[in-house]
Amino acid sequence: MLKTALRNVLAHKARLLMTVLAVTLGVAFVSGTLVFADSSTAAHRAALSKDYADIAVTVTPKDPPPGAADTAGSPGSTTDAGPNKSNGSNGSNGSNGSNGSTEGAGSGASGGDRHATVLDDVLVRKLAGLPGVAAVRPSADGLATLNASDGSPLRTDRIWAHRAAAYVPGADGKDGRHPLTEGRAPRDGGEIAVDSGTAAAGRLRIGEEITLATDGPAMTKRLVGIVTTRDTRVTAGGTLVLFDQATAQQLFASPGRYTSIDLSAVPGTDAAELARRVTALLPADRAEATTGAAQAAQQAVLVDTLTRGNEKLSLVFAGVALFIGSFLIVNTFTMLVARRTREIALLRAIGATRRQVVRSLLWEAVLLGLTASALGFLLGLAIASVLPEILSTSGESLPRGPLVIGPLPVAAALAVGVGVTVLAAWLPSRKAARIAPVEAMRAAEQPPTATSSRVRGAAGTLLLALGAGLLLSLAGAKDASEENLRSAMSGCALLVIAVIVLAPLLAVPVLRLSGRLTRRLGIAGHLAHRNALRDPRRTAATASALMVSTALVAGLSVIGHSTGQALDRQAAAGLSADYVISTHTSSAGVDPAAVQRVTTTPGVRTATAVADSTLFVGGGVREISGVDPAAAPSVMKLDFVSGSLKDLGPGRIALSHTLARANGVRTGDRIDARIGGPGQDLAPYTVVGVYEDNPTAHDALGARTEVQQKSLDPGSVQRVLVRADGGADGRATKDRLRTATGNNPLLRVQNRSELVQEASGSLGTLLTLTYGLLAIGGVIAALGIMNTLAMSVSDRTREIGVLRAVGMDRAGIRRMVRLESLAVAAFGTLLGLAAGLFGAWTVGALTNGALKGYSLALPWDTLLLVCLVSLTTGAVAAALPARHASSLSPLEAVAES
Repeated sequence: MLKTALRNVLAHKARLLMTVLAVTLGVAFVSGTLVFADSSTAAHRAALSKDYADIAVTVTPKDPPPGAADTAGSPGSTTDAGPNKSNGSNGSNGSNGSNGSTEGAGSGASGGDRHATVLDDVLVRKLAGLPGVAAVRPSADGLATLNASDGSPLRTDRIWAHRAAAYVPGADGKDGRHPLTEGRAPRDGGEIAVDSGTAAAGRLRIGEEITLATDGPAMTKRLVGIVTTRDTRVTAGGTLVLFDQATAQQLFASPGRYTSIDLSAVPGTDAAELARRVTALLPADRAEATTGAAQAAQQAVLVDTLTRGNEKLSLVFAGVALFIGSFLIVNTFTMLVARRTREIALLRAIGATRRQVVRSLLWEAVLLGLTASALGFLLGLAIASVLPEILSTSGESLPRGPLVIGPLPVAAALAVGVGVTVLAAWLPSRKAARIAPVEAMRAAEQPPTATSSRVRGAAGTLLLALGAGLLLSLAGAKDASEENLRSAMSGCALLVIAVIVLAPLLAVPVLRLSGRLTRRLGIAGHLAHRNALRDPRRTAATASALMVSTALVAGLSVIGHSTGQALDRQAAAGLSADYVISTHTSSAGVDPAAVQRVTTTPGVRTATAVADSTLFVGGGVREISGVDPAAAPSVMKLDFVSGSLKDLGPGRIALSHTLARANGVRTGDRIDARIGGPGQDLAPYTVVGVYEDNPTAHDALGARTEVQQKSLDPGSVQRVLVRADGGADGRATKDRLRTATGNNPLLRVQNRSELVQEASGSLGTLLTLTYGLLAIGGVIAALGIMNTLAMSVSDRTREIGVLRAVGMDRAGIRRMVRLESLAVAAFGTLLGLAAGLFGAWTVGALTNGALKGYSLALPWDTLLLVCLVSLTTGAVAAALPARHASSLSPLEAVAES
């Protein structure tokens, strides 16, 4: 029987080619997305992680205790060299006189605002003398964001990966951590070096003046060197800026001091014991020592939390690909075995047992599966390499890294390629082997019995009722809790499975309705309609892949479109300003001097600053906006339910309607709250007004002076709302505003349309995934339809020959096959649209509870695209079978047995 299996594979190479291709694609999509998941997770980990491989202990400073002087000295030192806070200084030493301080738009904790640390050269020397210490590496590092050569901020989608450090030459004059590839190392405060990836991304050249910012005003430095780095946070998509050591210390610590000290140990030294020795040298209230292993474990927990969503997204993509691809594999093998029923009967007649027949078919499936698994895995690697580009959006790009091939993708390739294929062959082969030889040789087709149809109908109806019931139960959901999400996913899964089970029964009435249209296209349309109805099970199985992908795409696109419109309305709601100047990070602020320059910029009618902070109230954390009561109405659309802003001041706040209702207060009541960070007690505040929820005003409004005074960064503002003159040119005004901010890369200057685009930008991945699912479903469905039609044409060779003999021309044969394909595609599309729209309508209740203003909105353009892609899939899939059918010679076809 093994020889029989091998001979069957070799004898039907052309027939099995489509099967191999089908399995290959199924394997490719699953293994490719799993490799992408592992690679993406590894790249995200690299982008977030510091390498602790050669670090035994790290010494870091502690915040000084309340009331401690910032000038507390380190062991062996008596004074502190730290500078005082300055809003106008950039922290550069300016030794070469080049752009030591350009007026920037950012403010906040610049280098002089750091607490003086005890980590200085005296401590470094003491640590180097400890037993078991092999090397000591002090660092003064932080974050710095650059502008590209065209003046636009560089890689602002991952501010947290904008590394900045000191270039520290060793005895040979070189920094082994940052080998130079071009130019030289920075020597003073007016010079910097960057890594090669940053230089390429920003098109930066040696000798060019570069604008950058740490967390203060913008600075201009000359680029003098380009280095390479092994820091995965940089190589995975971040940036690296290197200063000379004195400048780095002034920017990120204080002159003569460091932000951390890394120690490597002599081989055989216990890291925990070394950490205890180091701790004995440190003042307990100003510094601490942590082993590299402990830091790595801490970091791993954080990275796992941050990357969990990326893994889930990729696994969902892989699961959908497997689900859709399985239909094609199972359907293909079912038709293959059905076509070989007579062959199986002949084997039975000459003495083969049922077990031998089944075993022979399974060997064929194993051989096909192994071949397809190997080909599919290679194709999957290609898919994994291009997915980061496909899924990256203008606002968020995925970290880059090498492909990571773990055991799971390999196992999945074998499971899909061999496991699903063997399962697909086993079910129909057992059924075929049970047929008596004489009966099987008499009729190749075995129509379903009435009992099996009733069982199918009852099972499908039950699943449909369960799925629809679960989805309808979400109608009153008020949030997207984990329990509600599980119910939604279970309901959608049951709904799709129910439609698949009922599809053979639905095929007859649906195709009969479509037959009214196809019969008008002449005898070719009538025959196409009859052929589609000939085997409803095969028609339904062929349309299933297209149906599943259409349902997913239709449902996701409706939810995404509806959510996008709600976000658009939210982004523009409550804003009457034309431009918003804001920071990329909550830790930075807008320089008051820049606010003044914006106010006097030509084309600006009104500009008012807003200080954003946290409000601790009612046991929760909310957002409060500090505003000028006189200027706020000109830039915010505030609809007060009661009260007004006129009484806003110290000790008096206004609340949004939602926050007021949650705490049971009205205008005139008092409420205990705290503005800013810890260290302050709750204080009574009088509610002077309650306004309709407004995303521009956040949850509460307070007097700007009070919010600034109590915020984590006292005196800072986070937004500037700008009202432009009606006749001002938008582009020109925006450029002038950008100039007024000093072209600070930490700041954004956005008009209303850009705010709306940013608000809905998070949907970019969802929409990309949606179109990816449509593409996967389209390709797999095309192969399924092509397989079905090719086998149908082969089965009907004599029939086609008779049609040719009685006068039907080749064009008529091609038209018949194409119309049959279109009928199958239309059937799958119709069922998919119905299931997808119903699912989106019911699941929309979750979004409505979590996103105020959500309402169902149909994306007619996307739905039309889905229909066109589906029908085009049917037309393309029919091309080769139609051509083959029309090329058959009438006499040879009729004579073929």
